[in-house]
Amino acid sequence: MRRFLAGSEVTFVRRAEQVPPGAALAVWGYRPIPGRLADGVRVLRLEDGFLRSVGLGADLIRPASWVVDGRGMYYDARRPSDLEVILAERVFPPALLERARRLREAIVAGGFTKYNLGGGAWRRPAGARHVILVPGQVESDASLAYGAPALRTNIALLRAVRAANPGAYVLYKPHPDVVAGLRAPGKGEEAASELADELVGHSSMAALLPLVDEVQVLTSLAGFEALLRGIPVTCHGQPFYCGWGLTRDLVPLDRRSRRLSLDELVAGTLILYPRYASLETGRPTTPEQVLAELRARRERMGAGVPWWRTAFRVLLRRVVGVR
Repeated sequence: MRRFLAGSEVTFVRRAEQVPPGAALAVWGYRPIPGRLADGVRVLRLEDGFLRSVGLGADLIRPASWVVDGRGMYYDARRPSDLEVILAERVFPPALLERARRLREAIVAGGFTKYNLGGGAWRRPAGARHVILVPGQVESDASLAYGAPALRTNIALLRAVRAANPGAYVLYKPHPDVVAGLRAPGKGEEAASELADELVGHSSMAALLPLVDEVQVLTSLAGFEALLRGIPVTCHGQPFYCGWGLTRDLVPLDRRSRRLSLDELVAGTLILYPRYASLETGRPTTPEQVLAELRARRERMGAGVPWWRTAFRVLLRRVVGVR
């Protein structure tokens, strides 16, 4: 908290009544506020950013980026967030767009994603003319509760993709938290193998994306990561990157009417909106520096999950439980 709210005096409280008038209350995600707030208290909602770490947040690995939102949260399509206001209203000068272009190209060239997990390679099947990647999500996540007004389960998404694309090669990737045993599978997700041509649990998103022709999502960040790589994206929900003219939207969000370039989307999403803290010093930093630190950390850790991380997950499941 103190790293990402640098410059502010941070005090931890248990009840809303402890927050003085005129202060700001920072709350993780959409957790309810315990009690009644005094007049003039501003509520800030916190979440992980989009270039987070080498490893899963569910593994309690330190993040390199957070978002701090005073309007709502980027995954809540019911109301504008700070990110949506940036994307809808901000003027993006040429220097910022050039920076966004360089950042986007560095992300793609380096194979960066939110968690930067290792994993085995995947080989595109010979003769597969159109490969659709369907990324699974943790179904208890707020992004589905607040950003998916139609379909809300992984199996419903797979059924819709298969019905609309009977001749495609459908690749289903369960969420890495589920694969790691840190989150529960979705309702009916055990039937995924009956709808998808192949399930890939241990290949990284960065390895899969260059080999597919299309990505179809509910609200998964994988759709944004596909856009960075120039891959067509179909949205069955209303993620933050839909509605700007860059995706095929099956559930349109009418209030998003501005047409953005890809680098305008990148500038707002990865440069203007998040806060970055160095993994080495803890001080505020830039997304470019975070990429350099993630690269170095990834090289030190190598591929695969170390034995001690696997053992820690067993303990974590007992303490936290699988939700």
